[in-house]
Amino acid sequence: MELNSRAVSRAERYLLLHGRLIDRLRFEVLFRGASRTRVLDALRCYRNDDGGFGNALEPDLRGAGSQPEPVEVAFWILDELDAFDDPMVATACDYLLGITAKDGGVPFVLPSVRDTPRAPWWETGDEPPGNLIPTASIAGLLHKHGVGHPWLGPATDFCWSAIAGISDTTPYEARAVVQFLNLVPDRARAEAEFDRLREALLATVTFDPDASGEVHFPLDFAPSPLRLPLFTQDVLDRHLDALAAAQSEEGGWQGNWLIWTPVVEHEWGGFITVHRLRTLQAYGRL
Repeated sequence: MELNSRAVSRAERYLLLHGRLIDRLRFEVLFRGASRTRVLDALRCYRNDDGGFGNALEPDLRGAGSQPEPVEVAFWILDELDAFDDPMVATACDYLLGITAKDGGVPFVLPSVRDTPRAPWWETGDEPPGNLIPTASIAGLLHKHGVGHPWLGPATDFCWSAIAGISDTTPYEARAVVQFLNLVPDRARAEAEFDRLREALLATVTFDPDASGEVHFPLDFAPSPLRLPLFTQDVLDRHLDALAAAQSEEGGWQGNWLIWTPVVEHEWGGFITVHRLRTLQAYGRL
């Protein structure tokens, strides 16, 4: 199943009715040929003086202060714009360097989150250790774009060490591991770890495209084609069909996790709608 121009126009209308400015501008760049300048300007509005990002760029973190995960969100946006030459990258890495734990990774979330409205899963202790979420995805993206920064070497070492200690894993951790192994330049080591972990990674995937609830489908792990042989083409095709069919009557796509406050439904909806369109485009379905 492919999406035609009418379906893309329906997605555009959903964004105009419900999406944040930054997601409407992302759509204009990716599907209407607009300049990336205004997206970068909008992204800078989520940036703080410390170089990090906050201000609900990650909609479930409502606070103004910087947190590690919004840096990952910002980097995925910069990745889709091919804008890793923007000065925001270096200053974000400076921020990461300042919050890195002794083990070389950045924490899942910082203790300052306790003072802000946030989804119930954003919890941490007083001195949180490094976590593959989001260290692995951030490091992978920096490697992909050839960014040199003092943060990246220790963070990469942390990722290799943490991945080596995995036997069983969880869906979000598995997704971070896949992104790191897919993008890191040491391909022999990445492929060896992937071969060791392949069954554990697959155990976190939901293969039934009709499954409901907070499940993680193949395209969540592979939103664009991977170098790693994680999924067969027939699996990808079945889930691409289901993804195209899942476009709502309003024209958008939604997350399948807890909507804990009303505003995040459409903030996530706009972000995810652009993300789903990009996935369909990456696999030749647009």
